[in-house]
Amino acid sequence: MQGSALTLISLLWLGVAIADESLPQTRLKFGDVKAQTLTFQLTGEYVTAIRPEADNEIELLYDPSSDSSTSTLKAIPTAVYRPESYEAIDRARYSSRAEAKSIPIQWHETWVLGPDVTDRHTLGQLARMSSNAYHLPGQKQWRDLDPSWNINNSFPFGWDNAEDGFRGFVFQSEDNSTVVLSIKGTTLQGPTSRKDKLNDNLLFSCCCARVDFSWIFSTVCDCYSWSPLHNRCDDPCLSAALIKDSLFYSIGTKLVRDLRVLYPFANIWLVGHSLGGSLASLLGSTFGLPAVAFEAPGERMAAHRLHLPLPPPNYPPKLPRVPVTHVYNNADPIPQGACTGIASPCAQVGYALETRCHLGKTIVYDTVGRFGWHVDVRKHRIDGLILDVLDAEGLWPDGEAGEEREVPTAREEAECVDCFKWEFGHFKKCPIG
Repeated sequence: MQGSALTLISLLWLGVAIADESLPQTRLKFGDVKAQTLTFQLTGEYVTAIRPEADNEIELLYDPSSDSSTSTLKAIPTAVYRPESYEAIDRARYSSRAEAKSIPIQWHETWVLGPDVTDRHTLGQLARMSSNAYHLPGQKQWRDLDPSWNINNSFPFGWDNAEDGFRGFVFQSEDNSTVVLSIKGTTLQGPTSRKDKLNDNLLFSCCCARVDFSWIFSTVCDCYSWSPLHNRCDDPCLSAALIKDSLFYSIGTKLVRDLRVLYPFANIWLVGHSLGGSLASLLGSTFGLPAVAFEAPGERMAAHRLHLPLPPPNYPPKLPRVPVTHVYNNADPIPQGACTGIASPCAQVGYALETRCHLGKTIVYDTVGRFGWHVDVRKHRIDGLILDVLDAEGLWPDGEAGEEREVPTAREEAECVDCFKWEFGHFKKCPIG
């Protein structure tokens, strides 16, 4: 994968220490990890051969006469569950997909520094990192991360190939203790749009983006199985469609493995908006890395279709213990699986974003109640979430008891069900009655 290779080569050029990924890692207990305030700066050297899509030249925002800039994030001890090895994950996925057998995996609990998602400023900075995954430094949409960052030291990945699709930025703390991988979401118009839409429709539709019979020529896989009584979809067919090497999840696993080799002693966090947020969640769940996803579609069903082994569940509500936090506002229909149906704005531009159940925990900002917003797909933009929601002063409604907090409580989606109107099974090789 060219984007991953670019990251690997560029970071090697920076002289980053390399360790063998297969070496055993020390497992830390709760008392071994203390809360910290981290200072971040962009890492790497900007690749001058890359040009922003909208500009012919790069207008650097860094003023060399000013003081070096930093961004402060709060980090707290966070429990994560990691597999005995990533080869074990690969074996378990293959056995589940190809042989319909479940191979047990030994999970190890360890404590790392993860983002403090109860802190408004930390969420705002991570959201800005997610926004910057869509742009290159010097473009007007680039968001400063606290007063004056050293833009000359920015590091994009995946921008060397206009059609690669999997793009973003790598941020690094000044003491090299923490690396943040920010993954780009969907671009409606641009060189990555075709692959963005393919990944969206495969990951977040109930069955191959088949909204109704009129979409027969717009589906992204051939897994629909006709029945006069039910909507049926073939599970093995869906799984096969999702494991192609060209799809973003597979590309992302290669990149995360590269980062773990390049930064063997660093905490790695994953962030992203929309599709990028769901990918951050899936990768964080796979590798046991803290992830924060903004306005992301439900990815719980995608994890099942990817045959991802997940850590043992909580009791109750029997959901896997993954270090993932979703953040969205309730006027955005996309993370709620409400931009659906043939007449919806999503369907009108060729997207079937039908899932709503998320991994991990979810922070929901009640913009409908507090601001009187109406549910509108235009509320999905990351800029609006940052400026109008995360940066807003004051307290937010939190739960049904009338409490208010600066950041709403993160809660598990215990009773959530996806695609309840569909029947899933192995239908392609069976007679349909």
